[in-house]
Amino acid sequence: MIHIIIGIDHGYYAIKTAHACFPTGLVAYEYEPYTLQNVLQYAGKYYVCGTGRQTLVKDKTVNDNYYLLTMAAVAQELKHRKAKKCVEVVLAAGLPLAGFGREKKNFREYLFRREQPLRFLFEGETYEVLVRDVKLFPQGYSALALYPEHLTGEPSVLLADIGGWTVDLMRLDNAIPNASTCRSLELGVIRCIDEIMEQVRRNTGLSVTDMQVERVLNGSPCSLDKEAQEIIKRHGRLYAERILSAIAEAGFDLKAVPSVFMGGGSAIMKRHVTPQDGLCRSVFITDVHANAAGYERIVGQMTEP
Repeated sequence: MIHIIIGIDHGYYAIKTAHACFPTGLVAYEYEPYTLQNVLQYAGKYYVCGTGRQTLVKDKTVNDNYYLLTMAAVAQELKHRKAKKCVEVVLAAGLPLAGFGREKKNFREYLFRREQPLRFLFEGETYEVLVRDVKLFPQGYSALALYPEHLTGEPSVLLADIGGWTVDLMRLDNAIPNASTCRSLELGVIRCIDEIMEQVRRNTGLSVTDMQVERVLNGSPCSLDKEAQEIIKRHGRLYAERILSAIAEAGFDLKAVPSVFMGGGSAIMKRHVTPQDGLCRSVFITDVHANAAGYERIVGQMTEP
C-alpha cells in the first residue's frame, strides 16, 4: 500500500510540518471544551493543542506531550494535503546532531509505539493512522537538502540552527558534517523572549505577551506601546550580538567561514546582523518548515526506485 511521508520538527517552541506550524502548548481537559478548534481527542481525554507554551523538558520522551502533539501535527498535515483520514504513514523527524547517536533509539521508540493503528479525533474528525516506520535525521543539516546551493563551491560552512531552547552549531567540510565540531548552546529564542518580556515589565510596567515580542522582533506591525517596541528592538540586537559572541567562543571564526543561519531565530539574526559585524558571508533560511520538509525530501530519496 502507498504510504504518506510526514516530516515533523518537534521544537521546544513550536511543532512544524511541511505546511503547518503551532506552539508546543498542550492543555488537557476531562470534558469537551467550549470549542473543538485545535482539539485532539485521544484515550478518553481532550487536549487543546497550540495554546501557550508547555514547561520546558530537555528530554522530550519523559511524558506523552510530544506524542500527542505528533498526532495533532499529522492531522493538520493530512488536512492540508486533502488526504484520506485512514492512512499509512512514515514519520520523518529529527534530533540535534550533538546528541543524535545518544537520543536516537529512545526517540524512535517513543514515536513508534506498538499501539497500531493510532485512532483519534482532531477538530471532531476521526483519524486512523498506521505508522509504518519512523526515520530520524540530524536537524539543521537535513534542511540543507532543500538548499544545496548554499554548500556549492565552499570547502567549509558553519550551520547555526537557532531553535526554541538551543542554538545547534556544526561545521560542514566538503558538504559533510564534521561531528567533532558540533556544539549545542542554550541560547534559543525562548531565552531571548523571556528576558525581553522581563525588561519591558521593569521599564514600562507592561506585561506583554511572547506573541507580541515575537511580532516586533520579526519586524511585523504591532499596536504595542512605542517605548516597549524600542526595548524589544534594542534587545533583539543584543541577542544577535550574544549569539555571534557565543559562536566565536565555541571556536568558530565567522569572519573566515561562511555561515548559514536557520531555525526560528534566523529571522531575528537577519534583521540585526549588519555589514559592520564583518561576517565572511551569511545566508539566512527563515522558512520555519525547512527541517520538516528536508526530512521528507530525504525519506523520499531513500524510497525512490
